Amino acid sequence: MNYLSAENIGRDLGERWLFKGITFGILQGEKVALIGANGSGKTTLLNIAAGLTETDGGEITIRNDIRVGYLEQDPDFPENQTVLETIFYAENDITQAIKNYEKAVESNNQDLLSECIETLDSLNAWDYEAKVKQILGKLGIHDFEKNVSELSGGQKKRVALAKVLIDQPDFIILDEPTNHLDLETIEWLEGYLSSSNVTLFLVTHDRYFLDKVCNRILELRANDIHKYIGNYAYYLQKKEEQEEVEASTNEKNRQRLKKELEWMRRQPKARTTKAQYRIDAFHDLKEKTQGYRKEDKLELNVRTERLGKKIVEIQDISKSYADKRLIEHFSYTFKRGDKIGVVGKNGMGKSTLLDIVIDSVKPDSGKVIKGETVKIGYYSQDGLAFDEDQKVIDAIREYADHVKLGDGRDLSASAFLSMFLFPPKVQHNYIHKLSGGEKRRLQLMKILVQSPNFLILDEPTNDLDIETLNVLEEFLENYGGCVMVVSHDRYFMDKIVDHVFAFEGNGYIKDFPGNYTQYRLWKDEQEKEKEQEKKAAKAEEPKPEIKKEKVKLSYKEKREFEQLEKDMADLEDRKTEIIDLMNGGETDFEKLNALGQELEELKESLEEKELRWLELSEFEA
Repeated sequence: MNYLSAENIGRDLGERWLFKGITFGILQGEKVALIGANGSGKTTLLNIAAGLTETDGGEITIRNDIRVGYLEQDPDFPENQTVLETIFYAENDITQAIKNYEKAVESNNQDLLSECIETLDSLNAWDYEAKVKQILGKLGIHDFEKNVSELSGGQKKRVALAKVLIDQPDFIILDEPTNHLDLETIEWLEGYLSSSNVTLFLVTHDRYFLDKVCNRILELRANDIHKYIGNYAYYLQKKEEQEEVEASTNEKNRQRLKKELEWMRRQPKARTTKAQYRIDAFHDLKEKTQGYRKEDKLELNVRTERLGKKIVEIQDISKSYADKRLIEHFSYTFKRGDKIGVVGKNGMGKSTLLDIVIDSVKPDSGKVIKGETVKIGYYSQDGLAFDEDQKVIDAIREYADHVKLGDGRDLSASAFLSMFLFPPKVQHNYIHKLSGGEKRRLQLMKILVQSPNFLILDEPTNDLDIETLNVLEEFLENYGGCVMVVSHDRYFMDKIVDHVFAFEGNGYIKDFPGNYTQYRLWKDEQEKEKEQEKKAAKAEEPKPEIKKEKVKLSYKEKREFEQLEKDMADLEDRKTEIIDLMNGGETDFEKLNALGQELEELKESLEEKELRWLELSEFEA
């Protein structure tokens, strides 16, 4: 069953097409990822699929009988609503049934109330509030009565994600769902989506997430869409094979073109019609060969300042806010070449640790000592404040007209921008025309152009495309200075870091030698050992002394046994009588309600008496 069909759709920005004449479909149950370079039109395509943006040509349709949920990149909510109100006042079958029930209670309409109760029963909606709070809690939202207008951008994104998951639509469209989530929450979301039967269409740059959740990849490239059936690992394999075939074909075409060009030059101007097919073939081959363009590769290779023996020493620092302990007596001495990943749940103090190192926040106790040669480059989670009306090239020229590379080359600001995949035409565009990912890439350039030798990166992977991430990883692997990074991207962390600072709660930071996956495996092993120790301790507890079983009933117990038989018979008679009354056409709601309550109480009493009767019947009379 086709949930979405796109036929020859495109988006024209005026000066260029984002994409043109693309066709694809999404079937029920498919989990489809959309990937591509920053600025290639991924978010625009999601907006078109969700009906928020018009297509310039072609047609896109979604089945009429399905419900669609959309997580936008920057969600917006109505003012003056709490988190719970925002979720409860969403339009879905359960919330509509709850609203109808509330109206029926207010109007005291017994017929409508009975109908609403049946509907709520059929939807299993009585535990809806508990389910809402559970999903919000999993996504790190615990203050349910807080007004949504007071939430940060990241918190709003998590509330919006919770709303989509709770609504349980048939078809979910997600734009960067893992942004602003901590690693533990991403792993929960990964498991939730991969195990459900929901149909997905999403944009994400989290490669582990892509690999585990998605079974189909669509890549926006060169104004067109390329389709791959399989997960991210399969996509990488097939794309490499495809590029090798394209490169080989292009080389053969170039050799043929060279021979055909020689033939064209040898022919007289007045050619016979017999050779016209060959002339036409020459022009086709020429167009095809010129149309082939190997993808640009982002290249990061900037000079770093010399780093002395003394780098950064963290000496017994502690930090609390109100009653919340974030850091408790933590120390570490950085060594040359350290690449440290900082992990932990949101709100535990990861960014605070970075702020203390760069001296924008003071610890409550302890101190941070920096070496004289240390030059810090800080990539902030909040990004840099750009002048949106400034040209891209001017944003770099503020810091340097020329850039010294690690291999000794001296590049102009324009050539340096070209190296970062900002071609001359884009360099003279205004910053407000850049996509979110392109702005993040420009932010990274502004930091690297200053030749830091100690990089502090707070969520650098947000909004960067996969190609940029691959090159950034390669650069950081070969980077001669120190790196300290907070990131929710597990693939990125596994490839870059060789040391982990893990915030484990109550101010404790575990200093672990290894990457993120190695830390998680160690952590899982520790938890298994604790569980085994608990079981062993429980097994060693002295068992309660077993009293010798009685073999005969006392006189009092015999009387109790006889009375139980009589009571159970009476209860069974009353039970039959109540059932007959309820099935006899009684219409008074209050009477039916009272009979229902009596029947429940009677069942409980009968069950207790039966258990006691069985217990006494085991003794010898």
